[in-house]
Order: sequence, then C-alpha cells, then structure tokens
Amino acid sequence: MSNFDRLTAELAQQAQVHAQHKEEQDRQLLQRVLEIYDRKTVAATLRKVSQREWTRESVNRWIKGSRCYPLTEAEVSMLGSMLPAPPVHHPDYAFRFIDLFAGIGGIRSGFEAIGGQCVFTSEWNKHSVRTYKANWYCDETQHRFNQDIRDVTLSGDPQVDDREAYQHIQQQIPDHDVLLAGFPCQPFSLAGVSKKNALGRAHGFECEAQGTLFFDVARIITAKKPAIFVLENVKNLKSHDKGNTFRIIMATLDELGYEVADADIVGPQDPKIVDGKHFLPQHRERIVLVGFRRDLQLPAFSLSLLPALYPRQRTPLNALLDSQVEEKYILTPTLWKYLYHYAKKHQARGNGFGYGLVDPALENGVVRTLSARYYKDGSEILIDRGWNKALGEQDFDNADNQQRRPRRLTPRECARLMGFEQPGAQTFRIPVSDTQAYRQFGNSVVVPAFAAVAKLLLPWIEQAVRKRR
Repeated sequence: MSNFDRLTAELAQQAQVHAQHKEEQDRQLLQRVLEIYDRKTVAATLRKVSQREWTRESVNRWIKGSRCYPLTEAEVSMLGSMLPAPPVHHPDYAFRFIDLFAGIGGIRSGFEAIGGQCVFTSEWNKHSVRTYKANWYCDETQHRFNQDIRDVTLSGDPQVDDREAYQHIQQQIPDHDVLLAGFPCQPFSLAGVSKKNALGRAHGFECEAQGTLFFDVARIITAKKPAIFVLENVKNLKSHDKGNTFRIIMATLDELGYEVADADIVGPQDPKIVDGKHFLPQHRERIVLVGFRRDLQLPAFSLSLLPALYPRQRTPLNALLDSQVEEKYILTPTLWKYLYHYAKKHQARGNGFGYGLVDPALENGVVRTLSARYYKDGSEILIDRGWNKALGEQDFDNADNQQRRPRRLTPRECARLMGFEQPGAQTFRIPVSDTQAYRQFGNSVVVPAFAAVAKLLLPWIEQAVRKRR
C-alpha cells in the first residue's frame, strides 16, 4: 500500500470514528430532551429549524438507531435550547446542597440564587421530574437524580440493618452543606414500639419514625450530617395526628444533634410559619424548620428576621394575569351552574363552602390557597369576567350573563402566582399537561418566600462552610 493510500485509509477511519462519536453525542442529547418532552413536541420544535420533515415516528426511529444521518448544527442548537442552562455563577459555587421531595424545584430556586450547587435531587412523581429537569440544570457529572428516596435509604427492606443503610446512603448521596426537604406529612404509628425495643431492633427515631418519609430524611441527616437543614411542610403539621407527628419530628431532630430555630415559640406569632401573602397575592402558609448542627456552634438564628426581606409593595393579582386566554379555561355552563348553586345551598345553611370569585381589576388583597385539586373545577380561585351576581340570582341562564362566566387561572398564571416567573414573562417551562401542571403548582411553595429564607440564611451557611474547610 502506498503512503497516499495509507493516509487516505487513516483519514477515512478517523472520519468514521468522528461520525460515530457525533452520532452518539446527538443521540445522548436527544435522549435527555425526550426525558422531558414527548416525541410530538420534539418533532414540532425541530421542524422550526430543519429542512427535514420531522415527525413523532422519525424521532422514534432516530433514537432507536434506524436513522443514522447526523443532526445539523441548527438541530443540535435547537435541542440544546430545550434544556436548562447552567446557573450564571457556575462553577464557582459557594456551597453544596441536596433537594429532597423536590417537586418542581420551588425551594431549590432560592438556594441556587445565593450561590448554591445542587448535587442531588430526589422526586418520585414522573411528571414533576419532567418539569424539574426542564427548568433546573442537572449536570450528570456533578449531580445525581433519584426518584424513590427509599432506594437510597433502604427503608423498605426489612433485611437491611441500620449500619448497612447508612453505608449505602454515604455511597449514594454526595457530601453537602445544606439539606432541603419538603417531605410529605404522614401520621406516626407507635404500635409495636415495645416489641421492637425488646428485640433490640430500633432506638429513638429509628423506632418511632419508621414507616414514614420523614424517617428517610432522618436517616440521611444521620448518615451525611449536613451543617444545616431546611424542612418544609403545611402549617397543619403542628396539629397533625393531635400533635403527635410534630412532637416526634422535633424530638428526632434534637436526638440527631440539631438545634431548630425558634423551636420553643408557639402560637399565632410563630416565626416558623411563613405566609406567601407577604410576597405574592396568595394566602399560603407553610411551616419552615431550619436546623443547625450543635457541634458547629453557629450563632443563633431566627426566622423572626424574615419580615425585613418582604417586598415594599406586593404585586397585584391583575399584573399576573394574561389579557386573553383560551376558551378552555372558561368554566362550562354546567360546571358554573353546579358551583354557583352549591355555594348558594351552603350559604343558606350558614356554611362557608363555595367558590372564590375575584375581580382582578378591584382585588388588591390576596386570593385563596392554590391547591393540587385546582384542575378539578378551579373553585378556590375563579377570575371574574363581568358576571352579574344580581342577574344570576334572578335568571341564572340569562344568555348575556352566561357569556361572562368566570374562568380558571391558566397554568402560566399559576406559575406567576407561585413566583416561578415574573409578571408577563414565559420563562418557566411547562412540558406537561394542564392537569399535571395544576397539581404541580398546587403542591409547590411560593418561590420568593423561600428565596427570602435562603437569603436570610446565607451568612450562617457561609460560616458553616468555613468551619468545614
């Protein structure tokens, strides 16, 4: 073989290797996008920049390897734009944190904004995972995504002892400074405690908290010993199961060697109860437990300082709404008639049940709490479109009045009411159906409220990091 032929063969081989590498990179990129968006959406997006007639079927064939043509630069760029970019301060992070029971990232947002790097996320709901990955940077080299936290804590395996569980947690979860968790509220059962103690199988929280998802949080805290944790739950956690749930949680955190801020304060002025109404026009109370490792001897912290971070003027509801919405968000005549007469019936009985109809042009206060059931009928927050109440009572089926039936908030408006994006913006990606989006926003937190908690906490985080180093 001549030198020319040898060189030609080498160049051809290099080109083939490069093409295979390019194809694998393209496939990995497309797979990441398909973790979030369905094939129909991806095909429609690619058609905007491609000469090819992308369809759901062609995307499917490509990902399976039956289509081997390389993606164009424009197609790669378009797919990349469907994924979240790294935070602006990346990679110079001030601290590391993990995000448990993460939902769609409402708590993560504030801690990332003050310079934190999320190194581990756990969220079990597959639809929430899609929304989370659409909006938050999850670099596989520096971040791990887990779905069922019990796969990490091994709490569902009775054959695994505590030592093995802690070793597994150490291997699965990176070291971190701050633990965030919006864990579900479950009752704690004390049944079988005496028997477990007699068998020597459990002590303290390992006994009382077992079988609940808080138990998994406690196991992770025990194994990883973060300097600080921030736990979030509904306000009623304090009275849940006649106070037994909250008693066990606080006793567990104390047993693990943590000081919870404002632990001894109770009553209506409890600073641990944070209401989203101070930031956005929605009444939404959450209990926030901020804990510090005692051995670090950090200065005392109190959420009573949070009011200093309230905005001077709350954004009015009208600023969060779109001027025009699709007809599907307007209540059907049947649903509106049901809600209207249901409310009238309970008003006659002296009950408070009913819909929450708000006129955005007049409303300067707060609306009811957006719930995960909002997708069913939207009754807690209905936007008034000029319904004449007096005429409705006289002639509910009046044709002109029926044209002004109230409407639900759109998912985009819910995103703004929860603080995931600013008024008038469309920066938060919603890759799921309206039903799933309503559930996700209804289960989330008011983002600026927890951003304020993060900002307030930053000096303590910085001290904890210095002690670690």
